[in-house]
Amino acid sequence: MYPIQQVIKLLGVDTPVVTDHLVEHLLIDSRSAFSPAHSLFFAITTSRRNGHDYIATLYKKGVRSFVITQQVDIASFPFANFIKVDDAVAALQKLAAAHRAQFSIPVIGITGSNGKTIVKEWLFQLLQPDFKIVRSPKSFNSQLGVPLSVWELKSHHDLAIFEAGISQPGEMERLEKIIQPTIGILTNIGDAHREGFLSMEQKEQEKRKLFSHATMPPPLTLLAVDTAVGYSIIKANGALLPTGGSIEIPFTDAASIQNAIRCWELLLLLKIPQSTIAERMRGLTSVDMRLSLKRGVHHCQLINDSYSADLSSLEIALSFLKQQAGSLKRTAILSDFMQTGQNPREFYARIQALLEQVPLARLITIGPAMGTAFSATGNLWQLEQYPDTTSFLAQAQLRSFRDEIILIKGARNFGLEQVVTLLEEKVHETRLEIDLQAVVHNYNQYKQQLKKNTKVMGMVKAFAYGSGATEIAHVLQFSGIDYFGVAYADEGVELRKAGITTPILVMNTEPAAFETLLNYQLEPTLFSVALLDAFDQFLQQQGITNYPVHLEIETGMNRLGLTEQDWSLVVRRLASTSSFLIQSVFSHLAASEDQAADAYTYKQFELFESFVQLLNTTVDTRFIRHIVNSAGAIRHPAMELDMVRVGIGLYGIEKSPTLNLIPAITLRSTIAQIKTIPSGSGVSYNRKTIVDRPTRLATVRVGYADGYPRSLGNRKGQVLVQEKLAPLLGSICMDMFMIDVTDIPRAEVGDEVILFGKELSVEQVADWASTIPYEILTGISQRVKRVYFQD
Repeated sequence: MYPIQQVIKLLGVDTPVVTDHLVEHLLIDSRSAFSPAHSLFFAITTSRRNGHDYIATLYKKGVRSFVITQQVDIASFPFANFIKVDDAVAALQKLAAAHRAQFSIPVIGITGSNGKTIVKEWLFQLLQPDFKIVRSPKSFNSQLGVPLSVWELKSHHDLAIFEAGISQPGEMERLEKIIQPTIGILTNIGDAHREGFLSMEQKEQEKRKLFSHATMPPPLTLLAVDTAVGYSIIKANGALLPTGGSIEIPFTDAASIQNAIRCWELLLLLKIPQSTIAERMRGLTSVDMRLSLKRGVHHCQLINDSYSADLSSLEIALSFLKQQAGSLKRTAILSDFMQTGQNPREFYARIQALLEQVPLARLITIGPAMGTAFSATGNLWQLEQYPDTTSFLAQAQLRSFRDEIILIKGARNFGLEQVVTLLEEKVHETRLEIDLQAVVHNYNQYKQQLKKNTKVMGMVKAFAYGSGATEIAHVLQFSGIDYFGVAYADEGVELRKAGITTPILVMNTEPAAFETLLNYQLEPTLFSVALLDAFDQFLQQQGITNYPVHLEIETGMNRLGLTEQDWSLVVRRLASTSSFLIQSVFSHLAASEDQAADAYTYKQFELFESFVQLLNTTVDTRFIRHIVNSAGAIRHPAMELDMVRVGIGLYGIEKSPTLNLIPAITLRSTIAQIKTIPSGSGVSYNRKTIVDRPTRLATVRVGYADGYPRSLGNRKGQVLVQEKLAPLLGSICMDMFMIDVTDIPRAEVGDEVILFGKELSVEQVADWASTIPYEILTGISQRVKRVYFQD
C-alpha cells in the first residue's frame, strides 16, 4: 500500500490531500470497486466511455481518490482527492512503473502473437512449488492490463510473470518500462494484429523491444516428437541440456508442443532439475479463458465463447468442450473468423483439423466463408449451414437440440450471443452467477499466505456451497489445488465423471459406498473403530493393500471422529493391517473464527497434536496433518500444518485483514411488475406489512422456492435496484416477493435486482436473516440457473 500523498508525488502532481488514506487497488472499471476505501480510480476517457461519468457512483461507494483529466465539480465531492493529469492512461502506467522499480526479483516478460496466456499459466503451474508468484490476471496484456498486473506485485513475491501484447508500433516501449523484465520469452510471431504492422519483420522487431534489458533462455533444438501414444513425447537438447532430455505433455497439438518447449527452456534457465521438469510437465492442464457454461434447452449444456474467433482461443474452447462433455454429444456452432491475415483455404483447413480431433457429432456454420470451407464435410459430422445469424435464428429447429454440449464461438460482429439466448434454457430470470476468475484469485490469495509446501484442500461439498461442484473443481484443478473434499461418495463420483483427477477425500463415509470408493478412486474418512474395521475387512476380501484413507480425530467438535478413549485401539489396529495407506489425519475446529473461543481452539489443537505424536510412534509412512478451515487459515497461521481446508473462503466470503478476497457469487433477478398502492394497503399474505404512504410496489421474480429466506420479509431484508437499497414488503411468497421502490423513481419493469453479491454482501443478507452465509448459499435451489464465467 502507498499513502495517497506518496502516490501524488510519484505522479509528479502538486495537489493538496483532502482525505488521507492508503492506496492498494487501482480501478479503471467502476464495477470492480470491491475495496473502495483503499482504491484509486483513473477516469479514462475513450471513444465509447468517459470515466468521469462514474465518479459520483464510486464516491457513493466510498472511493476517495480520483485521477482526472477534465474539470470536476469538486464541491459535490467534499472528501475526495482529485489528481489532475494530462493523460490518465500515462499516469496509470507511470505509477505502475514506479511500483515495479521497488522490486529486485526475477520478472519474466512474455510476448508473441499467440500462446502468451497459456505459457504464463503453464509456467505458473510448473513453478508454483518453487516460488511465490505474481502473474498477469486473465489475459491482462494491454496498455491498461499490464500496469494493473504489475501493481499486484507484493513484498512476499519472489517471481513475477507478465504478458505484453501490442497491436501497433510504439506500444512495446511503454510496456517494457512498466514490466522491466529480467527474463524474456517470445512465444511465436503469427498473424494476430498483423494489420497494425508494415511487415512480419517489423512486428517481430517491435515485440522484441520488450527484451531490451532482459535475458532470453537459450533455445532448445527439437530432436523428435511422438504423438502416436495419445500424448506428446518431446525430445530436445541445447546449451542448458547438452546431453539431451525428454518431456511428456498431455496434449498433441502443435501449439501446445511449442508452448511447452518455451516453458522447458525457461525452467532450465532457472536451474530447475530436468527430472523435476519432466515430472511436472506430465501434469500440465488446459487453460480455460473467457468461457461461460450455461444450461441449454432439452438437457443441453452451452459453452459461450461468442465474442472471439482465432485459432488459439478455438483450441482452448474445444479443449473445454472435450473436458466438460462427459456422455453428451459434441456440437459446435461457428461463425466466420475475421481478420486472420492468412490464406482462407489454409486457415479453414486448420480449423477443420482441430474440429476432427474433438471429434464432433454436429457442426453448424454461420457465414459465407465457413459455408464455403466446410460444404464438403458432411461425411465427418452432421452438417448444417446458414449464411448469417439472422437465418439461423429464423430457420433452426429448437427441438433438434437435445442431450448435447454445444460450443458457440465466433467473431463479435456475427452477434452469436443471440444464438446463446435462443438455446439457453428458459427458466425464470433469476440466476446465480459464479465468477470463476474470482474463485481462482481467492484460492491464490490463500495459497500465497501459506508456507511454501503447505497443501490446500478445496471443499466442494453441498454442490460447492450451491455454486456447482464440477465447474468449481475444474477451475481449481487447473490452478493446481492439491485435494478436494466432499461430504458423500456420490458427490465424488460426479467429479470423477466430469474428468476431475485430483485426489478426493470423502468426509462422511458409508459402508454401502465402499465399492463405489474403489471404483472411482475416492479416499474415505475413517471416523470410528467400527468403520475402520469394516473397511479393513472389505479391502481384505478384495485383496487390496495400501488403500489411501484419512483419519478424523474428535478434539471437541463432538460431531464425527475417533475419540480419545479409542486412540490406543486405533493405533493397534493400524499396526496390524496392511490394508491402509494413511494419507492424512485431521480434525475440525469448533470456533476458529471466534476470538472469544481461542482458548478452546488451542486446547483442540493440543489434543490433535497428541494423537499425531502417538500415531507417529506406530506408522512409518509420512502423512498429512490438517485442522484449519477458511477462517482458521486466516486467524491461526501457526495451525496450518501440512494442509488447510478452504471452503467458503474460495467464494470471497471470509473477512480478512491480510487477504484480498473477491466475492465470487452474485444472485440476480428482475422486476416483473410495478404498481402504486395507496397508504393503508396491505402487502402479501396475511397483510403483515401495511404501508403508511402511497407506495410504488415492485414484484421480484424470486421466492422461498428458490431458496431465498422467508425470514427476510416484512422489511427485514433489502435488495439493490439501480445501486439503491429497496426494502422487502410483506411476506415472501413461493415464487416472488415485493419491494418498495418509491424512493427509486426511475425503477422500471425488467430492471435488474441484486439479492447479494459484490455490491450487497451475502454476510449482510445472512445477518438480516439471522443465519450464516453457508445456509444462504447452500439453500439456493436447483431451479435457479447457474451461470459461470471466466475472463
